[in-house]
Amino acid sequence: MSVLINLKNVSKHYGNFCAVKRINLNIVEGEVLCIIGPSGSGKSTLIRCINYLEEYDGKGKITVNGITVKKGNNLKNIRKEVAMVFQNFNLFPHLNILKNVMLGPIRSLKVSQSNAKKRAYDLLGKVGIKDQADKFPFQLSGGQQQRVAIARALAMKPKVILFDEPTSSLDPEMVSEVLDVIKDLAGTGVTMVIVTHEMSFARQVADKIIFMDEGVIVEEGSPDQIFDDSKKERTRIFLKSVLKA
Repeated sequence: MSVLINLKNVSKHYGNFCAVKRINLNIVEGEVLCIIGPSGSGKSTLIRCINYLEEYDGKGKITVNGITVKKGNNLKNIRKEVAMVFQNFNLFPHLNILKNVMLGPIRSLKVSQSNAKKRAYDLLGKVGIKDQADKFPFQLSGGQQQRVAIARALAMKPKVILFDEPTSSLDPEMVSEVLDVIKDLAGTGVTMVIVTHEMSFARQVADKIIFMDEGVIVEEGSPDQIFDDSKKERTRIFLKSVLKA
């Protein structure tokens, strides 16, 4: 499989504070990568650098499908290929669910109204909420809104979907419905990078897991290696604490 995303010496400073420190990482096409670690370890900052929602430091370099991620017109091309699902849904409150999913393809991909509508209905069916198409975001539960956000990301036909802790804003009973949708996507071949605190989910869905702490990748490996045979004491301490909880 070819490398789709490459990060080389990527750092991110906020003033004197370094949130991400000299990250080197390859993500291959079709891979599901889960990023785990304590709060404040740089996980969300790292994935936000991939589509330039955060401007990483100048000495590093990120490429997506051979395109360098940097300020300028090429960001439009990057963001056509890299969709993102946020913690807090970020749906447009004045648009119904169907139009939320239709908007991106019409505006960015110049898809016709009729084709965008058909694809939106198909995707809402795929995430299990086609019957909610005429409702507005405030009329849906958090889990339903997050499924709309996933459908909206898929509508752009991206090569990569970034998930920034997609269940962190949900009530516990709604978490499983969103994780089930993401699990289904994992078998479709779309490349996914998922920041998550859900350890059992990460183990089930990931091809590769990286554990981050204090802005660095402490350990990288398969789910079995990370969970059953961690090489780093810091990884073992973290997993012991979260799995006990």
